[in-house]
Amino acid sequence: MILKIKTLFEDKNILAIDKPSGISVQNDEKSTEKTILDLLPKKYSKIILAHRLDKETSGVLLLAKNEKVYEFLKNQFKNREIKKIYYAIVNGWLKNDHGIINKPIGRSPNDFRRHLAGRGARGELREAITEYKVLKRFNCPSLDPSQREGKKSLSPSLRGGLGGANKFSYLEVKPKTGRTHQIRVHMKFLNYPVACDPLYNPKGFCPKAINRLALHAKSIEFKNLNNKIIKIESPLPKEFKKILK
Repeated sequence: MILKIKTLFEDKNILAIDKPSGISVQNDEKSTEKTILDLLPKKYSKIILAHRLDKETSGVLLLAKNEKVYEFLKNQFKNREIKKIYYAIVNGWLKNDHGIINKPIGRSPNDFRRHLAGRGARGELREAITEYKVLKRFNCPSLDPSQREGKKSLSPSLRGGLGGANKFSYLEVKPKTGRTHQIRVHMKFLNYPVACDPLYNPKGFCPKAINRLALHAKSIEFKNLNNKIIKIESPLPKEFKKILK
């Protein structure tokens, strides 16, 4: 089965696509896994990634059709002129309706794949700012880590000890900087990690209707070469709609 990638916007310089969850935007040299660029039609063989999304994240992905527009967009990202909005479902009910997380991000001392905000972060600590707003607090049926792996459920006493198994918050998130895994790291720092996150929340409860990272790149706003503001939006994934209805 060939996966068809949906186009959200296109002109002579820019292509924006609706990236599915579970597909990498690029791989290292050792990997043979197909990337999002491999799945695009051959006419886009020279296209350039203008920014990146994590493999498990879905939503708006921006690509440049030539070097000139790539550099133009790159400068907007560097100067924090591009506005991005994500939707996330996290474990637990956040106490505050909105907030700003201003916490530098470094490397995890225990896992090379992970980044870390706060105490224990290693290497260069880079400024990272994330704004969030609670759109909804809700309860829904969930699966514990054992059930997600097809094993027996955790004992009732352990389930109770983890607390708030069926409590989730639906957030609008605006990253002001563009650090690797920024939203996932910052929500983990607040102790409200993104639901169904295998890297930062492997022991967390997951809404029963979702089998992927509960993070979606909803929209991106930028200027084109004519200095016209363009805003592109991606539809909410069906898994989100199912549990938020």
